[in-house]
Amino acid sequence: MSVRMTFAVVASLTLSACSLGPDYAHPQGLEDTYSVHGSPDASAPLIEPDTPWWSRFSDPVLTSLIHRALHSNLDLEASRLRIEQSRSALQIADAERLPQLDASAGYQRRRSSENGLSDPSEQDGKSAFGFWEGGVKMSWELDLWGRVRRQREAARADADQALFDASGVRLALLAETAQTYIRLRGAQTMLLITQDNLSLARRGLALSRIRESDGVSTRLDVAEAAAQVASFEARLPLLEQRGERLTNALAYLLAEAPGALRDELGEPSATPHLETDVPPSLPSQLAQRRPDILRAEAALHAATARIGVARADFYPRIALSGDLGLQSMQLDEFNWNARTFGIGPQVSLPLFDGGRLRGQLQLTEARQQEAALDYRRIVLRAWHEVDNALAGYRHAQRRRDSLEEAVEQNRIAARIAQQQYAEGAVDYLNVLSVQNALLASQEALAESTSEASLALVDLYKAVGGGWANEAGTRPIHSFLLGSLEKQP
Repeated sequence: MSVRMTFAVVASLTLSACSLGPDYAHPQGLEDTYSVHGSPDASAPLIEPDTPWWSRFSDPVLTSLIHRALHSNLDLEASRLRIEQSRSALQIADAERLPQLDASAGYQRRRSSENGLSDPSEQDGKSAFGFWEGGVKMSWELDLWGRVRRQREAARADADQALFDASGVRLALLAETAQTYIRLRGAQTMLLITQDNLSLARRGLALSRIRESDGVSTRLDVAEAAAQVASFEARLPLLEQRGERLTNALAYLLAEAPGALRDELGEPSATPHLETDVPPSLPSQLAQRRPDILRAEAALHAATARIGVARADFYPRIALSGDLGLQSMQLDEFNWNARTFGIGPQVSLPLFDGGRLRGQLQLTEARQQEAALDYRRIVLRAWHEVDNALAGYRHAQRRRDSLEEAVEQNRIAARIAQQQYAEGAVDYLNVLSVQNALLASQEALAESTSEASLALVDLYKAVGGGWANEAGTRPIHSFLLGSLEKQP
């Protein structure tokens, strides 16, 4: 077969090439039909994905911590390295589509056997001779059945998985940083409440001792007041320990040493709180922004593509190879007249493998079925998380509103009780009862404020970082690529 005819056959085979295995199609899953709390409400207040949700808390310390975590968190940095690894794997898969070209050159001092095959030096193996050689070799697998194309498709889906993994790590980091900071400020608020009540209890103890010395009170009142002071003092170490532990947790997220943030966060501050109206319903398209769902779909895509790779292994592999070089025993004869070349197709076909290829195909098909099931599971779990987060925020906000009123009324009652005790109208048991009620309501309010903020962060995380109507939603790949930037 002439070289021209060889190239003609190769061209016709390449043009008629096909890809074995099923073509990937977006699964029609739960996210296409389900909507939390009914159909979307176009009039609901919206938060654009471009707006950093943590900035809505208007807390500069929180914003600073999140910026620093995005720059230095070790888990996030590891996820970026995994993206680079997946891109390198994709580059390797891309290279298989192209011809492979190698060059070589060398010199050897040889001697042939006197009793062996013919001696190229024509010395019958009686003396050594030099051998110069150089050239290029080319090989190219004709991807007639789409094996290489399916491998590249799977590698690209693997690269998408790494991208969505990194986006998921970033989203989790944002939420964990915000929630740890909220818990820290909540613990500090509880500490301030306890210290305020401790001051109040100490004033009550001093008043009880004065009244006892004046003969208008009993030792029982003094003992009860002293016990209350001691109980408040006993709360302080636990709250201080909790604050230190949460401060160290934030330092870990920022890749800092223990105690590195103690001076920065040691001063108590109010718990970040945001009163916002969440939409009464959320469109199912929001599921397309969740990194875990996108990763599951990419895994399904990769598993589907690998079925084509397994099926193509049953068919012949055809490769076009060739070489062009120079060979000479003398350097001054190393010219075009010393050229050698060879070109032609090579075919390999599996005849017997003991069922290995059949088993490999069954394995890839089973993995694809598992990936499809995993996708549906993750979608269902995502909508449960969104629904729970919506309900959690609404209930926490309602509870906080009621507790604000309870704290205000308990403050009034405590002030009246203290005044009546000073006037001798009531005994100290009434004061203790009212003060305990005030403390309980203050602690419940501080706890509910933290819970409302934590629930809102959960909601932001559940919907992938915010919500928007269809007109305000950016393309998902643009959103995710932007989410991996070191600058928030």
